[in-house]
Order: sequence, then C-alpha cells, then structure tokens
Amino acid sequence: MIVPTPTPDLTVDAFTRAFLRELNFGQGVELSASSVNDQYLALARTVRQYLMSRWLETQHRQRESQAKSVAYLSAEFLLGRQLDNALLCTGLEEIADEALRGLDIDLSELRDAEIEPGLGNGGLGRLAACFIDSLSTMSVPSIGYGIRYEYGIFRQTFVDGHQVEQPDTWLELGSPWEFPHPEAAVTVGFGGQTESYTEDGEQRSRWTPAWSVLGMPYNYMVPGYHNGRVSTLRLWSARATRAFDLQIFNSGHYADAVRAQTFAENISKVLYPEDSTPQGKELRLQQQYFFVACSLRNFIEDVLPADFDLHRLPERVMFQLNDTHPVIAVPELMRILVDEKGFGWDEAWEVTQQCFAYTCHTLLPEALEVWPVELLGRLLPRHLEIIYRINDDFLAQVRATYPRDELKARRMSIIAEHPERAVRMAYLATVAGAKVNGVAELHSQLLRDKVLDEFATLWPEKFTNVTNGVTPRRFLRLANPELSRLITDAIGGGWVTDLERLRELEPFVDDPEFTRRFRDVKRRNKLRLAGVLEKRDGLTVDPDSLLDVMVKRLHEYKRQMLKLLHVVTLYDRVTCGELPIEELAPRTIVFGAKAAPGYKMAKDIIWLINSVAATVNADPRVEGRLKVLFPANYNVTLAEKLIPAADLSEQISLAGKEASGTGNMKFALNGALTIGTDDGANVEIRQLVGDENFFLFGLTEPEVTTVVDKGYRPAAYYEANESLRRALDMIASGTFSHGDRHAFEPIVSNLLYQDRFLVLADYQAYLDAQERVDEAYGDEEAWTRSAILNVARTGFFSSDRSIHDYLGRIWGAGPVH
Repeated sequence: MIVPTPTPDLTVDAFTRAFLRELNFGQGVELSASSVNDQYLALARTVRQYLMSRWLETQHRQRESQAKSVAYLSAEFLLGRQLDNALLCTGLEEIADEALRGLDIDLSELRDAEIEPGLGNGGLGRLAACFIDSLSTMSVPSIGYGIRYEYGIFRQTFVDGHQVEQPDTWLELGSPWEFPHPEAAVTVGFGGQTESYTEDGEQRSRWTPAWSVLGMPYNYMVPGYHNGRVSTLRLWSARATRAFDLQIFNSGHYADAVRAQTFAENISKVLYPEDSTPQGKELRLQQQYFFVACSLRNFIEDVLPADFDLHRLPERVMFQLNDTHPVIAVPELMRILVDEKGFGWDEAWEVTQQCFAYTCHTLLPEALEVWPVELLGRLLPRHLEIIYRINDDFLAQVRATYPRDELKARRMSIIAEHPERAVRMAYLATVAGAKVNGVAELHSQLLRDKVLDEFATLWPEKFTNVTNGVTPRRFLRLANPELSRLITDAIGGGWVTDLERLRELEPFVDDPEFTRRFRDVKRRNKLRLAGVLEKRDGLTVDPDSLLDVMVKRLHEYKRQMLKLLHVVTLYDRVTCGELPIEELAPRTIVFGAKAAPGYKMAKDIIWLINSVAATVNADPRVEGRLKVLFPANYNVTLAEKLIPAADLSEQISLAGKEASGTGNMKFALNGALTIGTDDGANVEIRQLVGDENFFLFGLTEPEVTTVVDKGYRPAAYYEANESLRRALDMIASGTFSHGDRHAFEPIVSNLLYQDRFLVLADYQAYLDAQERVDEAYGDEEAWTRSAILNVARTGFFSSDRSIHDYLGRIWGAGPVH
C-alpha cells in the first residue's frame, strides 16, 4: 500500500519555508542571488509539493477501485500556463502571494516568467486540455495520452508583414511540471516484414520490425478543482534505442555516431511537421503510431493489474480517439491481442470494438486523414494486413446487407482505390468504434446526413452528439478574475463547478449597481489588455472603442477575408468621403491567427491583413476611429487577456463548415456579443442567448448547398455590389502594397473565380449585420444588458457538461469518490 507524502501545511510560514528550501536545495541559489527564472522554478516546485500527495492518493484509489477509466488519446494538448491553475486548484493563491510579498517578490512577475507548452495548434488541443481538467474535477478515473513535442507549435513572427515560423523553445529554461520516467520507456517498432507461421494448428502472423525507437514517458499532474483529485497526463518523447556509437565516434565520424539519436528524436521534435513532402508525411504517420503504441502498451502493462484478463478490457477502459490522428491505435490493439496475447481474430475484434470511440472534428473532406497504402505498408506492414482483414469482414457485412449494390461497398470501403490506394482513417474509426460523435448539434446532424451518411444508415445507434465545452476554471475564473468576483458576489461561488448556475444572474440585468460594475469590469479588462499588448507587441488599444476580435486558426473556411473586406470597406467609405468620420463608431479590430507553414493562401491572407493594418493605422483620416491590430503568436496566454476584454466575437465561418468552435463559447461566457453565421455551436449559442443578443447573418447550410448546386459565380456579386467592387479593387490596385498590383493577385483571383467558402455571397449580409452592431453599441445600457445575458445563458458550454454527456452517452464510466 502507498503511503502518500503528507501535504505541507496551508500556512504562509510553511509555504515560505518550502519555497526557500526549493530555491536553496532545488535551484542551488540564495534568495539574494536568484534570478526570476530561479524563483519561478522554485515556486512551481513548491506548489507541486501541495499536489503530490493528492496525485499519489488518486492513483492509489483508482488502482484499488478497478473502476473503468477513460484514456484520452490526442495528438494535441494545448494546456496554457500551469502555475495559476495549480494555485487555483490547491487554494494557494492568497497564501503564495502573501508569502512571496514577505520575501519582496512579485507573484505577477513570476507568472510572466512561465512559458506555456505549445503542444497544440488550436481548438482541438484546447478542447483536450479542457476535457482532462473536467475529468479530474469530476473525479473520473482518466489518463490523457499525447506527445511531448520538443518544439511544439511554431512561434509566429512577422517580417515585412509575412508570417515567419520560429522554433517554440518552451523547454529551454526547464519545465518544473513534468516527471520523466526513463525506466518506463516503451519500445516501438517500424518497417520490416511479416511472416506467417502455425501454432497449435492455427495460422498466425509475426511482425519483425526493421528499426525501433524508445518512447520515454513524462507525467504531468492534472489537478481537479478543490476536490483533492489529481489525474495524469502522460506525454511521450522519442529516444534512440542506441543513441551513441563509440566505435564510430572514435573513428572520427562524429555526426554518424549520433545519427540514430537524431533520427529517432525527429519523431517528437515538432508538432505537425510540414507534410507537403513524402518525408513529412512519413514523419506524421510515425508520430501518430509512436504515441498510440506507447499509450496502449502503457495502459495494458502498467495501469492494469499484472494478472488482468484482457477479454474484460472493455470493462476497464474506453480509448477516446480525438480526431483521426490516433486511429492507428485500432489495428495496434488488434495486433497486441492477436499476435502477442494469442486471441482468436473474432474475440479480439469483439474486444476492440467495445474499447474505442471516435470524435470527428471536421466537415471538410480534406481534413479526414487518408494514408497511402504504400506508405502504411512500408512503415507498418502488419497493421496494413490487419486493416485489410478488418475491411474484408466489413465489406462482407455491407454486401450482405445491400446485396445488389457493389458501388455502395466501394464507397464505404476503408480502402480508397482512387486517386491512389489509401486507408481512410475516419472510416476505420467508424467501423471499429463503439460510438461516433460530432461536437455540436448541427455538426453531428451533417456528419450523419452527409459526411458519414451511409455508415449512419447502417449503424444509426453508433452516432450521437456531444457539444463541446470549455473549462470555467481557466477561461472564466482565472482569465477574468474581476468578472468572477462580481458573479460570486451576486450568486455565490458554486458556479465554478456548476456553470448552469450562471442563470441566476438573469435578474441582475435590471440592477443598476450590478450593470455599472459589469461595465467597469469590461473596461478594466480592456485596460489590462492594452498594457499587455503595449508591453508584448508595442501596440496601443483605445479602451473606449468597440473591441472587435477575430482569433482562430487561419483557414479560408473561417473567413478572415470576410472580416478584412469589412475593414477595407469602412476605410474606403471614410477616405472617399462617403462616410463622415464623426459617424464612424470607434472600433479596434484585433486579429490573431497562425497559418500552417505550407498553406500559401493562408499565409498570403496574413500578409494582406498586416498590410491593411499598416495602411489604416498610419492614415490620420481614420485616426481614433478605426484601428487594426495583429499581435503575433496568438496563444492561450494571450487569449486569457484578450477574451475578457472583447466586446464583439467574430464567428463568421461559412455555414456547414465549422464543426463546433470553442472560442465562440469563451467569448460569450466573458460577456462578448457574437456576430456569426448559423454554423457549429453558434446555432446553440444563439438559441440559448436569444436572437436579440446575437448578430446573425449569412446563408444557412441548406442555402449554401443550393447556391453551390446552382453554379455559384462569385464575380456576379462583385459586379452587382459597388462597395464590394471598390473594396476588392483597392486590394488589387496596390493601395495596401505600395502600388504593387501583383502582390495580392492570388487572393483577389481566388475570390473572384473560385471563392470556395462564399465570402462574396455573404459580404452584404455581413456588412448589414455590422451596421446593427454599431447601432447596438451606441446604446450602452442595452449592450450591457445583452452582454450580461450572454454570460448568464451560456453555462451549458462548460466542459463539465460535455464530460457528463460523454460519460452517459459513450463511455459508460463514472466518478470514483
């Protein structure tokens, strides 16, 4: 039995002593000689001590209970800074602040010293981080599995307005929140060949890999909120099985001596390596297999008891596949059960089908991963054999169900035949998964009706919906402390773990004192943001202007171009004299976005945004009325300052293209009004907050289909709309590129002749909605009322509610108290 280390006393004196002990004996420095980083590391390790006994006790309790666990497999975990969350969950915020002040140390300075782990690209990683937070807070046995990317998502900089990617050196100054366990490393094989053999009269296969790497686990604590629980996030780092060859080194071939180490470590070097090359595609597949192979091996051999009967595996775990990246886990579990544990094929498949569930996060066909058979067979030959067998059995079922429809069998086949033979990972996940879920009501409906429609017809019981959510601990309680205090003063503190209690705020919309304090909180959040952007980027924010924010991954379907056309139109109307400057409501527009390194159109749009910003911000004709800001390297840390300050949330993707969104939820929870299409979770936000508190515009999903089917001609909208024509002509004429008419030609031509995401079709409706925004913002009392109602009515979007839905609809698990 484990006897956990006693938790240190929750007193200022005890905390001070623990901090100085860590500084002296952990960092090896005296207080007077310590750097800010020394102090931060000592503080982090001190706070860590207060979590350790809870962590060990949680693990012990889960082992004793033998309860069903959730193993969350995700290629991304965008955690954000850990210090504040650890202080919050341990209740140490005030104690730590007082202890450090007694040592003449500013806690806020140590907060700023922390570098957040860039282990995600956007919503997918932020959602995974929210979910493991909720699982821990709800006391559900769980473990998150992912990759410890050495550099993570790139650090974005701008050079002459162009995005330039720099390494994200988040580990450079040390990471005090991780626990390495080299003794628990897992060996993962690649390549090689398979052979058949007979054992006890039964035909079996054996895989002999050509090379292998080690997966070294790093454990992170995931504290629950004030419940004494601490779950685990386990991230894997790749190492060479034989890192250094002394004989080669002694012969003078120094680079060759460490070649194996370099090759192996490439696997966990960077999040989403550029995959426009064959080498990049291969590295991505290596990453995906590497982390799921490590994770399955870890759960089966280390988490389960040594004598556990794997026929009962579905009683102990549900592996949740967060998008298609971990789907290679399906044939890996089959390989373990059949090749290593001696299961028959049918009994192994019965177990496997009960152990996986698949969350689809997209409606874009190009985002559903497809791996060439040639690549998969070369890298994972045994897994390809298993996938073929799964597909043969599945197609036999399809043909039995639809005996005279061979085209249906070809359409539903896990193996695509054109344009090359390839494995459709979403189909594999759907065939193997016990459940398949979308992440918003509209998304799940479109998933059933369009993306995976034939599978939904065959297995309607497999498909369900779980609308995404965000953790109120990080994105309200920590990100917006003043609003949190105002809410707690009004309704008490229970809302932090029961966000639906925000409904109790509704009566306060008629309370003059509450509405005044609410407005004051918003303005102080704007002032806080202004200080952050001035220090971080040298940008200035007018706190008395409408703060109009569009922050998300740069992708054409998210339609940053539509927002930019609005900016250009406003600028054009003022500078040509059509709109008197005094009639333009003061507005500060903030973009935040990264483009994938190989996504040229997205990078061109970033260049155009920066070019428009440079022109607009330098023009005295719009000074004080229109400003465009694009701080580089948008991340969770900046989001926690920007979201609470926002007045208007831009959620303007083409209807039917956004799966859900989570930024839309965060903005609404923090009192921003949404301008958006009926897309993703916007639909549910609008239904909850009411049409009068949401600026709806644009084509609906059925209307989009109709427009496209009739033969969409974007140039017709350009020809018919003078404002649109002038805006595009300004871009094309070189107004924002020092007279260079060719600079943004690819963007203009794409909009005029292709416009896949109907930017021009929704342009006028969007401008009309923005005029309604200006009118509404001019009525301070009415705007405040709508903002408060957005907060009060969006408690549904807690990740705690999402996890509750997963537990009941998919996982069949529950809390262990």
